[in-house]
Amino acid sequence: MLSVPGVLLRRDTAKDAELLVLRHENAVLRCQIAGPVRFEPADRFWLAALSGLVPRHRWREVFPVTPGTLLAWHRRFIAAKWDYGARRTRTGRPPTKTAVKNLVLRLARDNAGWGHRRIQGELARLGHPIAASTVWEILRAAGIDPAPRRAGPTWREFLTAQAEGILAVDFFYLDTVLGHRLYALAFLEHGTRRLHIAGVTAHPTRGWAVRQARNVAADLGTRMEALRFVLRDRDGKYGQSFDAVFESEDMEVIKSAPRVPRMNAHCERLTGSIRREALDHILIVNEAHTRHVLAAYQRHYNEHRPHRARNQLPPGGDQQPTTVHNLDTRRLLRTRVLGGVINEYRYAV
Repeated sequence: MLSVPGVLLRRDTAKDAELLVLRHENAVLRCQIAGPVRFEPADRFWLAALSGLVPRHRWREVFPVTPGTLLAWHRRFIAAKWDYGARRTRTGRPPTKTAVKNLVLRLARDNAGWGHRRIQGELARLGHPIAASTVWEILRAAGIDPAPRRAGPTWREFLTAQAEGILAVDFFYLDTVLGHRLYALAFLEHGTRRLHIAGVTAHPTRGWAVRQARNVAADLGTRMEALRFVLRDRDGKYGQSFDAVFESEDMEVIKSAPRVPRMNAHCERLTGSIRREALDHILIVNEAHTRHVLAAYQRHYNEHRPHRARNQLPPGGDQQPTTVHNLDTRRLLRTRVLGGVINEYRYAV
């Protein structure tokens, strides 16, 4: 009875707002009758908008939530209305591409002595302008020290650097069709993989080995200046005179340990390649025939045969061939070496 005068004295606007609130509350309850009551953002917006039409002292009786919750909803609505953060376009420095990041890490791992500024300069030369601070951040994020000399060289890096100045030498044998054994002396430059087959004989002596060493030293010419070591085994056919030929060129003779062929692994692998690719497919007649076969193989090895250590380039090649895109317009030519035992391919000009 006491609330009747209050209802009669209230404005029609307030009463209409209360009715809208109650109707909306009933609609929400009908939609969520199977579970707990949850107000969606649209519901919160509607109730917050109607709160301005209902007197504050009636909020607790009309609205299904506390006044504090209702005011919080209204603050969020106003904040969202004036918040332009989501609509603001991104400004500032664009993110670094993943490919550039991978390139930075590769340069850092391949070159232990390069600092972040040296890597920045190499990237600029490759066409990737990037700030030195960005390179620093990429290295730090990957756990790599941006300062030079992050770690000492590995054994592989050390031996690879030393290989540029090594000239290896080794004897290998072959048997003729009648069973006579012949010996050949091969020299191999580790850095360029260039092969020198010095000579073939049935009776290798120290004097013969010295003459072959002198011939090879004369053939090398100015390239001798880049060589620092001669690697050989302890075969008695070498001797002090053989070593003196190279020591006169300021080269140091290194002897492998007894019965350890892996210490001269490059020459051992070379001997296997000569056998597999040539000698195992030909019947050798005599010394003259052996010289012809080995000379043909030496030319093929130095001028055409690709090598993984040289990025598939032959020892005598310095540049990669031009990439061929249209194979239909090019004519492929085959050159037979040693009667077809070895084939060389190239495109007609």
